[in-house]
Amino acid sequence: MPKIVVAIVTLGLVVFGGYFVLAQTAPVPPPWAFPTNPPPLPGAPPAPALDMSAVHRVPGSDKAMTLTQIRDAFNVPDWHPEGHPPMPEVVGKGRRPDVRGCGYCHYPNGKGRPENASVAGLPASYIIQQVAEFKSGARKGSEPRMTPTNLMVQTAKGATDEEVRAAAAYFASLPWTPWVKVVEATTVPKTMIAGGMFVPREGAEAGMEPLGQRILEMPVQPEQTELLRDDAAPFIAYVPVGSIKKGQTLVTTGGGKTTACAVCHGASLEGMGPVPPLAGRSPSYTVRQLFDIQHGSRNGLWADLMKPVVAKLTMDDMINIAAYTASRVPDAAGTR
Repeated sequence: MPKIVVAIVTLGLVVFGGYFVLAQTAPVPPPWAFPTNPPPLPGAPPAPALDMSAVHRVPGSDKAMTLTQIRDAFNVPDWHPEGHPPMPEVVGKGRRPDVRGCGYCHYPNGKGRPENASVAGLPASYIIQQVAEFKSGARKGSEPRMTPTNLMVQTAKGATDEEVRAAAAYFASLPWTPWVKVVEATTVPKTMIAGGMFVPREGAEAGMEPLGQRILEMPVQPEQTELLRDDAAPFIAYVPVGSIKKGQTLVTTGGGKTTACAVCHGASLEGMGPVPPLAGRSPSYTVRQLFDIQHGSRNGLWADLMKPVVAKLTMDDMINIAAYTASRVPDAAGTR
């Protein structure tokens, strides 16, 4: 056997996403839940330049913006100002250089995107606690290359207590209406990562591929979401066939390996006191948090309470739980 092969076998190296990873070190975060923009391939032509001054519009809005305006994290693009209360300064503009406007990543309506968090309707005390844990280093991500988490840490460290309280009160006041459609599937569109999220491939690279044991969450209107940051453009999440039913068993009974979620998160999974809601939230985000807590990347007051709950969960369990919780639609009568 050639020496290089012996070395690879001995070290337990695996090739994953273009990177060599020691199999004997910490478990590799699933790339479908921890998307990172890949490095450019050697010799690849540069991406076509975008016209930053061209004016764009989105359905249902009378606003017109250039890409320069849309990409300004210190003057958050707000296509639908009639859909939310006036944003506090820290949400709408932030404070240069380190405190980006909270609404840039989490959107003015608080719904966020799969690569960050849906914060609309979360308890204000919970939001304040999470920012404090990002700031202290208790909470971080399992994938150090994931830009949104790193930006959240930077923002938390730069924000004042007054700014955090203002943002928390604003997002907590927003009603939560799910905008992720959960679909069980065996095959899904081929995708690429753009701007920290999965989008369908186009042209000759388009097509379908097996879903396997993963969740694939992507925008329904990729250009509206990724290029124009339209906070009215929804998402779709493909989950394995049968995962919702399996998740229901784990969520409602514990399945002999965890605690029924309703004990802390409420019978309808819409939250209880300072404990956050789960119903209708991004499934890839949910898996990311379960993984982070289980593997020690996320610590702190509420995370520490979750550690024994997630200790015995497999990745398939996490997928099933997230598929079920994301499929629940909270309303005045509970979750249906």
